[in-house]
Amino acid sequence: MPLLEILLIALGLAMDATAVSLGVGTTVYASKLRSRVRLAFHFGLFQFLMPVIGWLGGSIFSAYIQEFDHWVVFGLLGIVGGKMIYEGVCGEGERPSRDPSKGRTMVMLSLATSLDAMAIGVSLALLKVDVWYPAAVIGVVTALLSYFGITLGRKLGERFGKRMEIVGGAVLILIGARILLQHQWGIG
Repeated sequence: MPLLEILLIALGLAMDATAVSLGVGTTVYASKLRSRVRLAFHFGLFQFLMPVIGWLGGSIFSAYIQEFDHWVVFGLLGIVGGKMIYEGVCGEGERPSRDPSKGRTMVMLSLATSLDAMAIGVSLALLKVDVWYPAAVIGVVTALLSYFGITLGRKLGERFGKRMEIVGGAVLILIGARILLQHQWGIG
């Protein structure tokens, strides 16, 4: 598989993670370099692992998760986005209760943004393409674009304050809704 094709696939897969990163970047936790690097790293790691899992599982595993993956993504992004909106509406002195670059929230975001990569892994298996190089490119591209998204979101958050956190939460919910509409009804 040519590098250009792999890069185009990687860019396409990284868009959800980048958009989520932009939203997460609006939180107060994005001011810490460690948090930004941790989240971008995990987005890239999950985007690397999911094609490998899809490739190993072949079309059998994909057929099972394909039936409901869009609902899982919608639910996860809806929960995280709803929390961000709630925290953005709270008083100025209050801090969000959870760092989105740690624990369950980070895993939920990483999983939600990488489920589509599993289908790419299945496709690579069906095409008899070795998965390791494409998966590595997908992971690196996602990590870099996620870091860029977090950094941009942080700058917007510093400029516009809590309003950007509300916008960021709404973006996460809209991404989840788009994925749901696209998979469920072919809209989007």
